[in-house]
Amino acid sequence: MEEIRPKGHRIKLITGHFGSGKTEFAINYALFLRKYFPKVAAIDLDTINMYFRLREKIDFFEDHGITILGSSMKKAQTLDIPAIDPQILMPLENDDYQAVLDIGGNPKGSLSLGRYRDLLADKGYDHYFVINRNRPETKDVADIVAFIKSTEAHSQTKVTGLINTTHMLKDTSVDDIYYGQEIVEEVGKLLNLPVVYTVALSDVAKKLAEEGSIKNEIFPIKLYFRDNWMI
Repeated sequence: MEEIRPKGHRIKLITGHFGSGKTEFAINYALFLRKYFPKVAAIDLDTINMYFRLREKIDFFEDHGITILGSSMKKAQTLDIPAIDPQILMPLENDDYQAVLDIGGNPKGSLSLGRYRDLLADKGYDHYFVINRNRPETKDVADIVAFIKSTEAHSQTKVTGLINTTHMLKDTSVDDIYYGQEIVEEVGKLLNLPVVYTVALSDVAKKLAEEGSIKNEIFPIKLYFRDNWMI
């Protein structure tokens, strides 16, 4: 596989339906950026999903040299509260930081972004919407387009790129990825949005690269939020 390099703006907004693989991508992307930049912040603005949130991995991030921000209560990983740490502004304002924001798992969950809209517009951002075609809420084009439009309205930001995260956890096959890729590319053409990445577990990503059918970049990941009993 060809080496993937960081691109675009230093602020990355990651949105999508819960269960889409959004948070798994966010954690992998933060780790990816840390290989190239000394200052990386992972910002948890997911006030919707109480099970898979970046702030539940505080120690993990700190061990990898990544600043983790989200809940205003450090170590309050299991409290499902919408309190936002005011220190979130630091990596958004500081141009030395790469910032990855994991946004709540439905359009209402992206409301928290609205308070930063002027700052984001000033600094510039990439807003990646992740799509898992195996989720019932994002299984067809009309539903996905409506979800994107609603997310944009609630967050007061524009989606700038799409990511195919179609998966069946550790049972994901190459065919699953192609199944998702088809609809993600269709949505991209309809909305004039690029498909930025196709996400897959490392072994599947290698097979995809060898087959060469996917023209956008393939982003290999590991699963960090799934314990054995959940696989």
